[in-house]
Formats: sequence, structure tokens, C-alpha cells
Amino acid sequence: MKDGFAEKEGVESEEPDVEGSCNESESAPQPDAEVSLAKDVPPKPCCEKCKAVQQSQGNELVTPRRISKGRLQVQLEGEGTYECSVTGLVFEVSERVLIRYSVLSWSKFGMFLRDSWRFAGPIFNVDCVNSPSSILTSIQFPHFLCLADPDSEMTFSVLHMKDSCPVIEPSVDHSGSHVKWRVSSLSPVGPIVQSSKPVEHHGVVLVYKELALNNSYSFRIYLATNNSSDIKDIWKEVRCANKRYLKVEKPPTCKLDEKRYRLMSEPEGDISPADLPFTLAVTKLKGYFEVFFEQPPPFKVSLVETESDKTVWSATIREGDCVDNTVEKPRKLTNNRKRSTSTSEEELPKKRRRCADESDGVRTVQVPDVSSKQLMQVAKLQGKEWKQVAIGCLDLSSKELDDIQASEEDVDMQRFKALERWKTGRPNGQATVTHLLMSLQELDDLPSKVLKTLQDMIDNKAAE
Repeated sequence: MKDGFAEKEGVESEEPDVEGSCNESESAPQPDAEVSLAKDVPPKPCCEKCKAVQQSQGNELVTPRRISKGRLQVQLEGEGTYECSVTGLVFEVSERVLIRYSVLSWSKFGMFLRDSWRFAGPIFNVDCVNSPSSILTSIQFPHFLCLADPDSEMTFSVLHMKDSCPVIEPSVDHSGSHVKWRVSSLSPVGPIVQSSKPVEHHGVVLVYKELALNNSYSFRIYLATNNSSDIKDIWKEVRCANKRYLKVEKPPTCKLDEKRYRLMSEPEGDISPADLPFTLAVTKLKGYFEVFFEQPPPFKVSLVETESDKTVWSATIREGDCVDNTVEKPRKLTNNRKRSTSTSEEELPKKRRRCADESDGVRTVQVPDVSSKQLMQVAKLQGKEWKQVAIGCLDLSSKELDDIQASEEDVDMQRFKALERWKTGRPNGQATVTHLLMSLQELDDLPSKVLKTLQDMIDNKAAE
């Protein structure tokens, strides 16, 4: 392993959040609001073995601002090396530049990892706003591997989605906490690793309590790597559940290997499943323990390796941890929009979909989903990139693509069917033209005529 240089990286662009399916509504930029991203921020590692190789080298610490769709933005004032206090990214720049970046989900890109390559840290998207990418000379990405073992044999690289194609590019250096990459262009990029031996991972245990009207004590407990991409995926999953959950703040970090783990509790609770595998396989939906107690706190919960009975993490949940102190802001009603005193059967499904309208506290008018006619318009404008769009933007699997191509000979119909599967796979109200535009914008080289057509559809609807 090379000498530690402990620096961090940054990432993002003007693309929407990859996990936009939960529809974080796009609020106006908040240039003066300090970022608050507890859902995305990985806890600081507390690994005693790694402390010696994780010494910071005094990079200038900068705090970004949060703008729409979970993106961060930071103004770097001149040549130097800067560390983002939120993500742990380190930017090396040659002159003054405004950088915009965000955490993405590996579930969009894990399919491109081959030949025993595994993701080693969060994947990001970065953009130099109104400036050439050459100003950003290098990025250092935080990783979650424990490198205290001097005999560790591993190769670090980065997966770079270059012109919508996956490219594995070499890293420049690595330390006990970061992987350094020389910027070639700006688009989704994240650290990956190849190792001939098992490697220890810095992990986290995340606890969420179900918020219920009765005094029940039901919890979800997740296992994850200590990286922003995994943590953000879990936060999205919890936020979009059909029940409300409160995050229980407990020291989360621990060592996790690719083994099976079981959860123990005092007093004994109802825990399901009996054990759970911790895996580095890329999955969008994460497995979790569901725990239920009949009596009130305190509860002690412990995570134990199934094979060795070794306890790797434990925490005590007390009464105060289970109280929701969040104060909901009242929603303002305009003069021309009054709250209905009754709820029709048609309105009920809309009101139950918390994820459709909760982000900025403003209730929005229901917009109809994209029509088949509109999907066909888009299909006819697509080019040879349509398969990349289907997998990378519309969440279709390779098998679904094969099925579509086998059932339809006409290429336009194949493209239409791919778009139609995207629509039918989403809840009502979350397959509008705007949602489609947000999904397709994730592909850098999508034909401009496709984006223009979708934008025209949105503008025409707004003018009606």
C-alpha cells in the first residue's frame, strides 16, 4: 500500500438524483443554506487498526451548499487541494472554480463491474460549472476498506462512465482512506477494487423505529458498507416505505465481512429473519432485520457473526431514542386553493403516497402520466443509445431487453416497449413527462432532440 495522503473527493452534475423514483421534489436552490445531509453522510470510521493510515494531510476544509435534488455545490477560491466536509471528497484544482456534485447509487452501475472488480466507495457525479473540466486535476474518493494489514494484496481503479460507456481507469495513488484519480473527463465515477484475498470492510448498522399511533416498538435494522451510496439507498428505501420511520442515532460503525450475521436482543424480541448475509453485491433494495418488542425500552441489541458467535456491534435503545421530535411545518394554502373537507375514493391513493409530494412541504397538482402517444414520439427520436437508456435510465434488466427484442421486430416498437415498461413499473403520478425527462437526463449523450421534445411537452402542458 502506498503512503497515506488522506484527501477526499467531490462529485456531481446537473443531473437529477439517480433515485428520483421517490420524487424528491425540486426545490429552488438554497445558496445561503448550510448543507444538512445526515441521510447521505457516512459516519467517521473509528477503526483502531486504520488510524495510522488515515491521518489527514491538512487539506483546506470546505462546506458545500445544498441545491435542488440532493446536489451539493462549493466555490473553490483558487489553486489548491480542498476537502468536502460532507462527502469526504478531495478536489485538487488549478484555479478558482465552482463545483457541483452529488452521490449516486451503485445500483445503476454495478452491472458494469466484471472480472472480480467490486465497488470500494461511493460513486459520484461531478461538474465544473461554466468551466472546463481540466481545472479539476484530481479527485480523491473515500473508500470503506480496512488497509491496516500490510500483506493486503489489492488493486484500486475507478469505474468511469465515459460517454455512457463503462471504462475502468487506473488510480494514481491510494491511502488508508482514499483513492486518488486523475480527472480525464467529468461524468459518473467511483472507486473499485480487485483483491486476491478477503478484505475487511468498514461497515455500519443503521436503526430505524417505526412511528405508530399506538405504543409499539418495531424496528428495521440494516447492515451496509460505510459509504454514502449505500447509506443513501437505505434512506430512500426507508423514506418510501408505506410506514413512517424515525432514525435512531446510535454509534453505527463496525467491521463487517461477507458472512452471515444474526441479531440478538435483551430482553428477547421477535426478530426476523433469523440471520442475514452481509454482501458487497450491488442491490438497490437492501435486506434488513425486523425487530419487535412488546414491552417498552430499554433494549440492548447486538450483531453477532453466525459462524463464530463473535459480537461485532451492540447498542442500547432507550425511551428517549424512540421519541419523534420533528416539528412539521404547516402547509400554506393560497386564496384560490382551499382544503377539501372530504376525501373521494380517487383522492385516497394520492394522499397515501407520501413520497410523491412531501419534500418541500408544498402540495402540488396531480399531473397525468405520460401517454402512449408521447412515448412513441420519444421512441422514434431515440438512436442507437436506446439500450443504454433502457438499462441505465429506465431500470430495465438485460432479460427484459431480450424479451422485448424477441417479441418485436420493428426497432421503434422495441424502443416504445422499453419506455412503456418503465411507465407501467412506476406508481400512478410518478410516470409523468417530467419524471421521464429526469430519468433520461442521466445519460450524457442522449440526443438533444429527445430532451427538447420532452421539455416542449412540459411547457405545452403548463400553458394549457
